[in-house]
Amino acid sequence: MTVKENREYKNSMFVDLFFEDALAEENDISLYNALHDEPLPEGTSIQKIRVDDILYLNFKNDVSFGVGGKVMVFGEHQSTINENMPLRSLMYIGRAYEKIVPVRDRYKKKLVELPKPEFYTFYNGEKDWVTEKVLKLSDAYMVQDGSPMLDLEVKVININPAQQHKVLEKCRVLKEYGQFVDILRDYQAKGDSDAFKHTIEQCIDSGILADYLRKKGSEVINMLIAEYDYDMDIEVQREEAYTEGLSRGREEGRSEGREEGREDKLIEQLKKKLSKGKSPGEIADELEESVDTIQELMASLGEDV
Repeated sequence: MTVKENREYKNSMFVDLFFEDALAEENDISLYNALHDEPLPEGTSIQKIRVDDILYLNFKNDVSFGVGGKVMVFGEHQSTINENMPLRSLMYIGRAYEKIVPVRDRYKKKLVELPKPEFYTFYNGEKDWVTEKVLKLSDAYMVQDGSPMLDLEVKVININPAQQHKVLEKCRVLKEYGQFVDILRDYQAKGDSDAFKHTIEQCIDSGILADYLRKKGSEVINMLIAEYDYDMDIEVQREEAYTEGLSRGREEGRSEGREEGREDKLIEQLKKKLSKGKSPGEIADELEESVDTIQELMASLGEDV
């Protein structure tokens, strides 16, 4: 299968399941109920919220919606956990409130009621990660003195099937999505050139997201291609930045070394000429340096200028 079929898709499969698909609202309610002891009442509606280019640039890997007086913000990580998620979530919720609260209401004297935010990141990467962990904005503060006036928590939940997090048993679609990714990785590890296609076929046969995959099989392949291309682009950018940093560091080191070597040589020449009783002006002429440079070097040597 050719891996550069369609770059129109900018949503991940995760976003499609919980934001774009016809059953996304039903999936959102299931996910909310899985995370809370008190389920939403029958007939609860979802208010979808779209905030661009905050959690992820140029690729939608996040979902947010309003329900039951809350704003739920979900992100997904298939690679290493980004420990700056609290900071990015802070920026995200600010943009979300801009969309939710009318401009005129922001300047009212009376308290404006706000939906309570909750932040979650689902991790299904290949590197080891704990089953659940809370990342806090305050952990990044340079000054750690008492209770911070501003904090924000992001709960990171490992949805890899092997972790058996309790939320997976409560939300079928999230569990099956984790199984789908797990099966896909197995095919990729074997070097299967049709990993996406074979994953979809196996999942349909096994009843994993079967109805969704029958309906959207080709679209899912395009979403997966875009997602894996995006992950690869990010990894390449990181490697290039690292290589560029190393190269710059080496060059700066070489430059500093050359400068230090030049100065050492100049000092040796200066000492020889001073021993012959030559004046700063004469030495400057002979070494083709400024008188100020020669005088500075003489001062560093403890010589009278």
